[in-house]
Amino acid sequence: MELREVLGRRRSIRFMRPYQPVEPEKVQLMLEAARRASHWGNVGGLRAVVVFRESASQETLDALFAPIAGYQIRRAPVVIVWYFDANAVDEQSDRLRELLDAGALGVGENKRDDLENKIIPFFAGITEALKGPGLNDVDAGQGIAQATLMAYEQGLGTCCLGTPNTEELCERLGLPDGCRVLLLQTVGYPAESWEAGGQRPRQPFGKLFHMNEYGNPFPRSDKVVEELTDDGFFTRPGPLPWREAELEYLRKALDIPGSGLI
Repeated sequence: MELREVLGRRRSIRFMRPYQPVEPEKVQLMLEAARRASHWGNVGGLRAVVVFRESASQETLDALFAPIAGYQIRRAPVVIVWYFDANAVDEQSDRLRELLDAGALGVGENKRDDLENKIIPFFAGITEALKGPGLNDVDAGQGIAQATLMAYEQGLGTCCLGTPNTEELCERLGLPDGCRVLLLQTVGYPAESWEAGGQRPRQPFGKLFHMNEYGNPFPRSDKVVEELTDDGFFTRPGPLPWREAELEYLRKALDIPGSGLI
C-alpha cells in the first residue's frame, strides 16, 4: 500500500478485540520505527514501557487511566506508556560526538575543535532549559507517529490518550526521576471497521496554514487535492450511514457499561 493511502486511511481505532493478543514482535516493530525517528542532537529521549494486559500486574493495570473514554484502556491488549527521559539530555555531548563521527555534523577541518570548544560548552550552559517541553515533545511526537504508522502497516489499531495519572504511573513503572509521561497508546487488533465511522472533521486548510505571514492562507491546489483523492488519501466523511448501528454492536460485544463517553 502506498504511503499516501496509509496516511489517508490511518485513524484512531478506539475499539480493540480484547480476546486477541498482540504479538510482541509486532510491538517491537513499532518501537524500532520510533527509535529511528529524528531527535535534536541525537539525544533520543523518547522512551516507552509496554504493558501487556495478559502478563502485567493488576497494580500496573490499575495505574493506566484516562478520564475520557477509559474503556479503551480497559479493553486494549497492549498499552504503550510513552515518556520523555530528561536524563538523556545529560549525555548530549557524547551524542554530538557520535554525530560528528558519523559524518552528520559540521563541515571543514576545524569541525572537531568547534564541537569541543564551542558547541558542547554552549549546550552545557543551557542543559536544564533543554530538558523542558518544546522541541523534545515535537521530536517525541515524530517517533510516536512512526510507531503508529508501523502499527497500521501490520493490521493493528492504535489510539493515543492523555492521562492525569502521570505521577502514579512513574512510580508504579519505576521510572527514574526526570522522566515525564507523554501519553498512553492503546494497541490491538481492530474490532471496528478500518474506516472507524468515516473521516473525522478537520479545520479548513486555509485556516491552518499560511504563506510568508499569518493571515495569508497557503494556496491549496485543486490539482494536488485531485491527485490525493485518486491515491485514496481522502476517505468518506463521517458519520457513515451505519455508524450508530456499529457503535451499538460494539458496546454490547465488548461489554462496555453504560453509555456516553466515559
